[in-house]
Amino acid sequence: MSHTASALQGLPTDRDAGPFDPPSRITAVRAARPVSPMVFPDGHEGWLVTGYDVVRQVMADTRFSNRQDIGVIHVPYETPGMPVATEPSPQTPGLFVSMDPPDHTRLRRKLTGAFTVKRMKQLEEGIIAITERQLDELARLTPPADLVKEFALPVPSLVICELLGVPYADRETFQSNSSKFMERNVTLEDKIAAVGAMFGYLAELVTSKRADPGEDILSDLARDEDLTIEELSGMAFLLLLAGHETTANMLALGTFALLEHPAQLDELRDNQDLLPDAVEELMRYLSVADIFFRYATEDVELGGETIPAGSTVVVSLLAANRDPHRFENPDVLDVHRKVRGQVAFGHGIHQCLGQQLARIEMRAGFEGLLRRFPTLRLAVPAGDVKLKTDMHIYGVHELPVTWSAR
Repeated sequence: MSHTASALQGLPTDRDAGPFDPPSRITAVRAARPVSPMVFPDGHEGWLVTGYDVVRQVMADTRFSNRQDIGVIHVPYETPGMPVATEPSPQTPGLFVSMDPPDHTRLRRKLTGAFTVKRMKQLEEGIIAITERQLDELARLTPPADLVKEFALPVPSLVICELLGVPYADRETFQSNSSKFMERNVTLEDKIAAVGAMFGYLAELVTSKRADPGEDILSDLARDEDLTIEELSGMAFLLLLAGHETTANMLALGTFALLEHPAQLDELRDNQDLLPDAVEELMRYLSVADIFFRYATEDVELGGETIPAGSTVVVSLLAANRDPHRFENPDVLDVHRKVRGQVAFGHGIHQCLGQQLARIEMRAGFEGLLRRFPTLRLAVPAGDVKLKTDMHIYGVHELPVTWSAR
């Protein structure tokens, strides 16, 4: 057991070097040993994978299972910043992100037609219209304003609600429960209650759509008699959670990063042809969804190490996206960078299904924000911005901004 890795004593996910920098301990481990043995607080031994090439290998190798019912997962519930072990979780119907083939394949195929690149391009005009309407609402406010509340969260929420057929009027309920689900230092009872409330709500929704389907993704799924109500609820939970949490955090944290890099912001504002590359760079640079678990189903050779069958493997997408062996000057935000192969959306069969949708939303969001609010700036010192260090996804709780009246 290496001293460096065993000294981690859990998941070193706090971005202690600054709001946009990777955890210093993960950086040190990646430089010394990209596949490192580690010790969890309960004494359980596992592996931390941080190098770009080996991260991609783990994510693509089906010998590393996603099934939480076969592994011990370490998640923080009651002790701040200190993960603890829980018993293997039973499979949740419909939650295909925590399944392996053939179950994963069967459910994911039900959605591939809804999220093709062609289908997303057809929706782009409507997404831009939603973004512009929300920018209109923002422009009516007297600054300062919270960009999360007034823009970054409403845009993806409106988009995913319209796409899935979820009433936007119910947003406070599902946003509150999804936020509770994503918090790290929440009791297991509270987390179960939040998930139960979401599943109860979604079960009623998909049941009504099966009886009276409309023109939306959940209705399309509900028409499929091969899917049970429990499976429909699980799929709806996954789509709704992923559909607004990640993009909302990227819009807010990405804006924060650009405001803190004014030279990059000016270049992007002056030349918005850079926007597609800038979005890829921001995703690489920020990697808001960082830590993922896999479980070795057999002995696997990885990066010169032997991962024994049954091992818990912790994968850091942020560390991979900041690997200097893959990206030159990786800790520098560069909107001119031609990013290829960043893993913010994962890799392999579990790569994010809605990644093209997220890209369109981010391009529309950043383009509109820069165009409509050329004097946008932070309304508080950068050090006062509340970061989501208490959640399983990175971002900002609030982003107070201001701008000059025309």
